[in-house]
Amino acid sequence: MKRVLIAVCGLTPQVITETLYAMLQQGKMPDAIRILTTCKGKEICNALLLSPVDGAYYRLLDEYGIRPDLIDFSTRHILTPVDEAGNPPDDINGEDENEQFLRLCMEQLFDATCHEDWQLFCSIAGGRKTMGACLTLAAQCYGRPQDRLYHVLVSPEFESSREFFYPPRQSREITLKDAKDQPYRKETRYAKVSLVAMPFFSIRDRLTERHLKQPESPASLMLSLVREKQPELLIDLAAGKLIWKGVECDLMPARLALYAFFAILKKEAGCTRKSCKGCDDCFVPITGIFERDGLIADLYRRIVPGKDHDAMSSTGITALSAENFNAYRSKLRRDLEKAFGPIEADRLEIGRRGRRPKTRYGLALEREQIKIVL
Repeated sequence: MKRVLIAVCGLTPQVITETLYAMLQQGKMPDAIRILTTCKGKEICNALLLSPVDGAYYRLLDEYGIRPDLIDFSTRHILTPVDEAGNPPDDINGEDENEQFLRLCMEQLFDATCHEDWQLFCSIAGGRKTMGACLTLAAQCYGRPQDRLYHVLVSPEFESSREFFYPPRQSREITLKDAKDQPYRKETRYAKVSLVAMPFFSIRDRLTERHLKQPESPASLMLSLVREKQPELLIDLAAGKLIWKGVECDLMPARLALYAFFAILKKEAGCTRKSCKGCDDCFVPITGIFERDGLIADLYRRIVPGKDHDAMSSTGITALSAENFNAYRSKLRRDLEKAFGPIEADRLEIGRRGRRPKTRYGLALEREQIKIVL
């Protein structure tokens, strides 16, 4: 099985060579390395780790007799997040940069865990604390039984030294600083570097196949696990009522026919989006309502089959105009508020989008939540 190190790193790339040294001591030297960092972090990693002249990465491999060509790692494997304009952040200074870094972690863990023959070693030792938290969260979402989460512990006095990258085979003196920031010399043989396995809980086995087709945000993955079953809106034409969350709302036939008309538009929409949230593609202009007023009239006849429809008012539901449509819509809103309250009425009402003359109307409720009994 191919061992792949995925590590977060900030402005101290020493953590990468320290991690590699600790893995080497446990006989777990990786076959591939991926570093997740910022723009400045990438520059420093390239300069201090991968410099062909004196890069600490190449020094470690040479000193411990490891051929560089046996490890899949180069400058192109030092990865940074990007904003909407495609620019990498210099640092993780705020919420936006943290969101970008979390997205990078989710994408990398998703892609890496698609390889069944890869075992991931995720190191959270480097960078800002939020960077390690992002990689941990990604591992919790996509990690498999063979994957591991690690932290690296280094003797405190060596951890803060910019001279120390790993314990060399031949001990040498380097300059350290004491608690009062005073320099002193100490042999590297006193440095202890430990690889500590961190337990974590993975939700991968609880994700559906749909959630494993592409990387998603932790929020959407968690929501898929804890979300309650969506309530169903039942539109019962024969009974003349709506039923929502166990509460019944009796409607006048004309208003029920109009509401059922918009429900049918929603159900018939050929949309392939997973969610209706933020989408109003199935909303129609008032001219689109008038063009299908025959459907509204048919629904009304279904609700009150014994009525003499030929003798009906020329200004009623079977002869809609902009004026009486808005009147019906307002009355429907009041009916919904009375039965379900204002918050639920916001979800259920015949909503309006856009400004005149381009106003469109429709239901924002998810189409899977709507059931119509004709």
